[in-house]
Amino acid sequence: MDEVLWQRIEAFGDRLAPTEVVRLHRDDLDLFVKMESANPSGSAKDRSAFWIVREAVRRGEITRGTTVVESSSGNFALALAKLCRSLGVLFVPVIDPTVNAPTERLLRESCTWVEKVDRPDDAGGYLRGRLARVAELRARIADSYWPDQYSNTDAVRGHYELTGGELVGSLARIDYLFVGVGTGGTIAGLSRRVKAANQDVTVVAVDVEGSVIFGAPPRRRHIPGIGSGIRPALLDQALIDEVVVVSERDEVAGCHALLRDHGLFAGGSTGCVYAAVDRYFESYRGPPPVVAFLCSDRGDPYRNTIYDPDWVATTFTQKRVRTS
Repeated sequence: MDEVLWQRIEAFGDRLAPTEVVRLHRDDLDLFVKMESANPSGSAKDRSAFWIVREAVRRGEITRGTTVVESSSGNFALALAKLCRSLGVLFVPVIDPTVNAPTERLLRESCTWVEKVDRPDDAGGYLRGRLARVAELRARIADSYWPDQYSNTDAVRGHYELTGGELVGSLARIDYLFVGVGTGGTIAGLSRRVKAANQDVTVVAVDVEGSVIFGAPPRRRHIPGIGSGIRPALLDQALIDEVVVVSERDEVAGCHALLRDHGLFAGGSTGCVYAAVDRYFESYRGPPPVVAFLCSDRGDPYRNTIYDPDWVATTFTQKRVRTS
């Protein structure tokens, strides 16, 4: 183990403060959101990135001479870029054209080397191409490390210990937990921690149309973050009771509803989950249940897409999504 690097990663962990759990006013639900957007790089991915890298340093798989190479649609790359820069470790993100312009600009400012895949696969996605590029880079770089956020169980442990631990420490009871699914690490860690503390909790996985995670056919998606072009191996560790699949139009509407009704300027993944909560409880008439979800990311990278009426109208068949 690189002792200097270990001291640096532990110091970074000391600065990774717990995020707040906030109540959102609704008459039909006792609704709580955990503000993972307050993490250093702006998303819940800071938790998995930290735990994955910490464990790799502890095992000696990452030293100060290692180059970290990873595929990402945006948030995980931002988390790794911030973390690796603080450690003095080189990081090469592999991205694609769906990455938001502000995110790509920040990555290029933060990293000396950025790889961008520009050729979609047969289903119109880029994930398989990104993973192939990661494999090529690892073959070329002698001392490289692939975090593999899609199957690395350290990601699950990070969300179990950190995100999930903080959530159950803040709420004495949770009746429903809604979690968006991408790599599967967040829902695997959260579901296990919350079910350990709340036997009767219902865990609802949220996916987006066009994603293949739960067996639907692939389709082109316009908003990065939630969903995937492959079924992630980490999903096998998740304790899921129900699944809600949301359209990208509803994902956008969910973002605007959070901003309009709660003053929460959130990213696409968060809006998708909020739209799923709305749909799930649309006809509910019982006593208000305790419902929790994550504000997984910030809205800033989506100013020119989700929060731009012209982009929304152009992207979704010229029909505007109500924003006020």
